[in-house]
Amino acid sequence: MKKATILVVEDDKAVRNLITTTLETQGYLFHTASDGKTAITETASYHPDVIILDLGLPDFDGTDYITKVRTWTQNPIIVVSARSEDSDKIQALDLGADDYLTKPFSVDELLARIRVALRKMSYDQGLRDETVFINGDLKIDYEAGCVYMADTEIHVTPIEYKLLCLLAHHVGKVLTHNYILKEIWNSTLESDTQSLRVFMASLRKKIEKNTAEPEYIQTQISVGYRMLKK
Repeated sequence: MKKATILVVEDDKAVRNLITTTLETQGYLFHTASDGKTAITETASYHPDVIILDLGLPDFDGTDYITKVRTWTQNPIIVVSARSEDSDKIQALDLGADDYLTKPFSVDELLARIRVALRKMSYDQGLRDETVFINGDLKIDYEAGCVYMADTEIHVTPIEYKLLCLLAHHVGKVLTHNYILKEIWNSTLESDTQSLRVFMASLRKKIEKNTAEPEYIQTQISVGYRMLKK
């Protein structure tokens, strides 16, 4: 089985060594970059399966890196940054990052995020030729436009179906409120966020065994939603 290659973009040597040592013990291949310019070159040269990105780079901001590389690759980007404001998270995710981890971080959590990112990439590759999405008991038949839970068809409204398909096509990725509103309603009005919450609550009632402990649709407080891989 081909080992995943990970690019670590981090200018702090201690943090970079911590991450690469962790990756090495888990059998991952890796490349490193301590500035944005080198990161662009490494990304173009090696096409890493996952990119771990610090935003505070010495030559330009990590968000600029996201914007540049998203013009040619959709491989997962996990931001690991000391910036903890919701606005920073939302900006990075809206620009194309797949996940956001705040420093200081647990290496076990970082490894879990990497595993999710790799599963998402595999799902994306598989969905190119698939007409049916299956995640645990959830099944979406794209051709028929039907949704099933444990092989029983459930009724969803057109908006709920669109939301479910959007989340399914981005398994493991945090989708911000703004991104979802733009994709579903072609709007980013703050007033529409409440409508989104109402639709998500309704959708959860139909697919979750316990809405208080969701297994499929996870809320990222103040940021958005993520479909969990079962």
